Amino acid sequence: MVKSPNFFLSALFVAGAAAFSWAPAAAAAQTGLPASGDDATARLNASPRHTEWVKIESRGDAIDAFVVYPERAANAPVVVVIHEIYGLSDWVRAVADELAAEGFIAIAPDMLSGKGPNGTGSPSLDRQGAVSLMRTLRPAEVTRRLNMSIEYATSLPAATQRFGVIGFCWGGATSFRFATAREDLGAAVVYYGTAPDAPALRRIQAPVMGFYGGNDQRVNVTIEPASTEMDRLGKRYAPIIYEGAGHGFLRAQAGQEGANMQASELAWPATLEFLKAELEAR
Repeated sequence: MVKSPNFFLSALFVAGAAAFSWAPAAAAAQTGLPASGDDATARLNASPRHTEWVKIESRGDAIDAFVVYPERAANAPVVVVIHEIYGLSDWVRAVADELAAEGFIAIAPDMLSGKGPNGTGSPSLDRQGAVSLMRTLRPAEVTRRLNMSIEYATSLPAATQRFGVIGFCWGGATSFRFATAREDLGAAVVYYGTAPDAPALRRIQAPVMGFYGGNDQRVNVTIEPASTEMDRLGKRYAPIIYEGAGHGFLRAQAGQEGANMQASELAWPATLEFLKAELEAR
């Protein structure tokens, strides 16, 4: 069951989720988009929010992660930002910053921590080197590093115990797969990532929302089987395809003759609405 770009129920995820209204045009006008790939570094440098690099050590492993704090009076839910196959880039860190602007503690772990030259990570690698090393990561290692990030972030004094994940490209597929691994996950957001196979979907407890470009059939062929199986299992999965948009549209906002920007202007407000509905205290 693939939805159109304008599809959004006022009672999203009818099977048990709290209802909330959705007005795409109004929400897009009121919500800032994350940086594109071209202006991510400048946006990061201009951010007023508190950011920090942390090293997380657990289970004989160590990872570096970028953490951004929101400006709010109450404790905040946590969102783990899972990077693309290109490693932890300024663009992914800018997405984390934008999530913090919306009230979340955002943590972006570097999945290539310790994999680069002399035990370094993404910052020391070019794109080709990052892609090559990303392909060597084992699923169990990735899950462990995501769990380490969650344990760190939810233990922060300013955090609540509610957490979700959001991922892009490789990270989108990883976000969907991680939903099969944590029963206490509050929400999973998938940006143009492939779906797990049918047996794995049985383990999902969290609601999943997916955003896809219409010109991305490599990924999109996995949507319909996953949607059919999730419906059969009574799981909550809302995929939205944006006609004319390409893979990676939120980073490449200027691409596809305006279609990527149109997709971004609809997908990002929907992402925030979904995360706030599922992760904020009820």
